[in-house]
Amino acid sequence: MRRRCARQLAAKHLLASILLKSRYMFYKPVSETDVSNRCAIILAAGDGVRLRPLVNSLRGDALPKQYVKFFGDRSMLQFTFQRAQRLIPRERIFTVVDQSHFEFADVTQQLVDQPKMHVVIQPSNRGTAIGLLLPLAHLLERHPDATVAVFPSDHFISDDDLFMAHVDAAFGIVEQDSAKIVLLGIPPRVAEPEYGYIVPAGDPPSAFPCDARIVSRFVEKPSLGVAQEIVSRGGLWNTLVMVFRAQSFLSYVRAMNNQLYSCFWRIRDALGAHSLIRAIEKIYERAQPVNLSKSFLEELPHRCPSQLLVLPVRGVYWCDCGSEERIVKFLGHAANPACAGATPRRKSL
Repeated sequence: MRRRCARQLAAKHLLASILLKSRYMFYKPVSETDVSNRCAIILAAGDGVRLRPLVNSLRGDALPKQYVKFFGDRSMLQFTFQRAQRLIPRERIFTVVDQSHFEFADVTQQLVDQPKMHVVIQPSNRGTAIGLLLPLAHLLERHPDATVAVFPSDHFISDDDLFMAHVDAAFGIVEQDSAKIVLLGIPPRVAEPEYGYIVPAGDPPSAFPCDARIVSRFVEKPSLGVAQEIVSRGGLWNTLVMVFRAQSFLSYVRAMNNQLYSCFWRIRDALGAHSLIRAIEKIYERAQPVNLSKSFLEELPHRCPSQLLVLPVRGVYWCDCGSEERIVKFLGHAANPACAGATPRRKSL
């Protein structure tokens, strides 16, 4: 059994190596300028409401799930920091959190190693779209030509090296065609109604590197029957990990939702205000909640056909930790590090 798992792990790392090199079969190697423009945004402003009963039973409080150490000695947020830094230096990583999170000492402890100016605090929750635009505005103040990878902070991933090899490939695609936005999708293990799905178009697999495909449509939390049909047709789970050129992303926001675009520019203008915190609070008070997946990504294939791609991530066990059941399943998978490619110590729930 151990020998078989070792062979599987070796095969994964061989795949990662091939993937890292494969874009050179299609594109020129990225330049040093491209690499120096790579930045990341980590989305950590959620409240983790659905997992609150589990967290309360474990800790006796309501610490948002991304800060909870469900196994080992690191939280999901800390694993996300570690994962992102495989490609992007700490000084080009920006993290958005909510002001209310700081009532928990764990939050300050986990953010203390991050550059202070790169921890972006939102005053309240106005949805994932504005939650992305706020740190993006801060990022562009320092890196106006940035290509950005976005990482949710509540994912478990079994093999960070292999996963980040796919992110590196996504960077390569965007660096050669700045109009593209590349989402990472996971081949489903089962038809899971609680996940979002990406349906690739029928273009030839060789049209883009690493089997990237044009996105035909999104289906958010379908019924079981619809999920089964999507899976049978090659649909992928939506990780919401994506790579884009910042200026291109904003041009799509402007074309599709002018109110959201105006909100972004109010945030940019506020960055020079004497009282930045109060200025951002006023913007948030006026802003309507906007969901990034529903109001932007779902519309993008219709409004700007062929600009949104999905890159399948193979050989990686991925889990969006939105429920206790998913966490238990992942812990069971991760309990065998040789097979999982991960090294966490299981913590009993």
